[in-house]
Amino acid sequence: MRSPTLPAASDSVVEATVLPRLIRLGPNLCVAAFTLMKLLPARFMLDRAEQRGELAPDTTVLETSSGTFALGLAMVCRLRGYPLVIVGDPAIDPALRRRLGELGARVEICTEPSPRGGFQQARLDRLEELRSIYPDHYVPGQYDNPDNPNAYAAVAEQIAETVGAVDCLVGPVGSGGSTGGTAAFLRLPQPHMRLIGVDTSPSAIFGQTDGPRIVRGLGNSLVPPNVSHDAYDEVHWAGPAEVVRATRELHARHALYMGPTSGASFLVARWYAERNPDAQVVAFLPDEGHRYQDSVYRDEWLAERGLLDGPVAGAPRTVTDPGDAVGGWARMEWRRRSLDDALRGTAARPDPVSAPVPVEQR
Repeated sequence: MRSPTLPAASDSVVEATVLPRLIRLGPNLCVAAFTLMKLLPARFMLDRAEQRGELAPDTTVLETSSGTFALGLAMVCRLRGYPLVIVGDPAIDPALRRRLGELGARVEICTEPSPRGGFQQARLDRLEELRSIYPDHYVPGQYDNPDNPNAYAAVAEQIAETVGAVDCLVGPVGSGGSTGGTAAFLRLPQPHMRLIGVDTSPSAIFGQTDGPRIVRGLGNSLVPPNVSHDAYDEVHWAGPAEVVRATRELHARHALYMGPTSGASFLVARWYAERNPDAQVVAFLPDEGHRYQDSVYRDEWLAERGLLDGPVAGAPRTVTDPGDAVGGWARMEWRRRSLDDALRGTAARPDPVSAPVPVEQR
């Protein structure tokens, strides 16, 4: 007989791993370590689509992704029986492509980038073509579907119940769902909670000119509509050398085998926590490191790119314009401004209720 003190078995691997493990790494630093963060919005989006009657048993799910959202969707679609077509690009490594295929997904690879918007725009263009090929389809649309940020209400509730009041939330920004969504719910009782977004250079998300990036999973060639720029108090652009060092250190010191987006988040959160010892800091670690065994965790790959023994910044330099952040690790006080206001240098409108109060100034 099962002991009443033990939790019941989960109905699926999705249900068992959809929420993160909350792990304290220091007196004022806690991390939310996901097995695969994108499982949460993938499941939530399909749940809501089913409730709205947008999904029937033979409906084909169409989506553009070159990474973990594709894997999250493939897992959920396999368990629920939905056909899935993923439009990706060469960033989908052979191992991930095999996993997607074994889960029943059909993968299309865009081999040429669009002149404007790179591979991400090329993928979106192909997705539009597929809509006519599959009349009975559903597109989750992680970049603009409000169900993406809304999915993170469950994570906000978990953090509030386990950690308590949070002074600063740190996380990488891709589609904008995890950081913006979680912060929106955590700020309901705590409007002054500080939100730090982590990106890398060159990336269009926070106003830089797009370009090639070494760090996978960070950065974007387009600005996703789900990125609520006016939610962020501070933005960091983490350099590849700093990201790699932090990712490897996260494993070597804390036995957390995570990907480079997690390393970037850890890098910034640790820096902030050390400088604000009275602040309770929570950092998102989006996925585990198994996909990166032949890159971030392989010395030969790092040496080929000059990242093995190169100089590593111990702290970010402060900039006032995103264009000045290219190269290395840099930070900018964003002050909950829109992208246009931040690029123009317009000050944020004062709001005595919701204006952030940096812990350094308390």
